[in-house]
Parts: sequence; structure tokens; C-alpha cells
Amino acid sequence: MPRSRYKITDAQAPHFLTATVNNWLPLFTRPETVQILLDSWRYLQQESDFTLYGYVILENHLHMVAASSDLGRDIQRFKSWTAREILLLLQKRRSQRMLELLALFKRRHKTASTYQVWEEGSHPQLIESEAVMRQKLEYIHQNPVKRGYVELPEHWRYSSARDYHGLEGLIEVDRAW
Repeated sequence: MPRSRYKITDAQAPHFLTATVNNWLPLFTRPETVQILLDSWRYLQQESDFTLYGYVILENHLHMVAASSDLGRDIQRFKSWTAREILLLLQKRRSQRMLELLALFKRRHKTASTYQVWEEGSHPQLIESEAVMRQKLEYIHQNPVKRGYVELPEHWRYSSARDYHGLEGLIEVDRAW
């Protein structure tokens, strides 16, 4: 897949981003792999000025609305650390088939590694207004509903829809935008 034409245009403004598992492989079907994503976001929230406004994690991709003083760097850190931790977990679990697929679908120019967890790019889209923020959060939260996984967005455990409906979520999200 070619590199994305999307760019982070204002590193400190919120952006809608997507991270897709290489070849849409279903990596996030177990709580321990999802926990790696949440741990990375928590680290960025504590050690950087990373702000998470909304998210959804599905079996093979995730969407988020986030901001930081250097969003490109933070997304790179997120993808790098989570890939490393996911590979360690798969090796520990002896998940040979998934490791074989991550090796098989690795891009040829990725010569420094054996596996590729994430597709390249994150398709950042600047959130320019409150209306766009609402539209992107609605899209994120409706993702599991449209796939038929749940009846209501707040029923999906791995989503900030819970936070926006007054329920306790899995990670802190900033609803003051």
C-alpha cells in the first residue's frame, strides 16, 4: 500500500486518526492485546501532553481523536511500542500462525524487521470545528454498531462511547473540547 497523502497539518490541534493492523489481521480479539494499546495511550498521557478525545478499538483497526504538541511523534511512538509489545506477546503465546502472517504481509522495504504489525500511515484529518469533532466521535462510536457487534455504542467495551454516556471507560478521555 502506498504511503498516505494525509498529513498532520497542525501538530497541536485534534486530529482524527486510524491505525490498521497489517493486512487487516484480527489482532485485537483478546483483552491482553487491547491492554497493550491502552497502556501505550496511558503512557503518552502521563509522559507527554497527549490528549485522547475519543477512540474505538475493533479486531483489526482502531480510530481515535487525539492531540499533542507533536502528534506525529506520539503516533509513531504509539505504533512502535505497541508493535514491539504485541510481537513479544505473540511469541510468548507461541502464536505461530499470526507471526507467520505478520511476516508474510510485511512490506519488502521493511528490511530491518521480520514482522510488520501496523499498516503505514494513520490518515490524520484535522478537526477544524465542533461540528467536525461531533461527526468524527459519532463515526467512531457507531463503528461497532454498524458492524452488528452491539445494539448501542456504549455497550462496546473498547470505546470512549461509554465515557460520553456517563459510564466508566477503560482509559481517561478528555470530553472538554
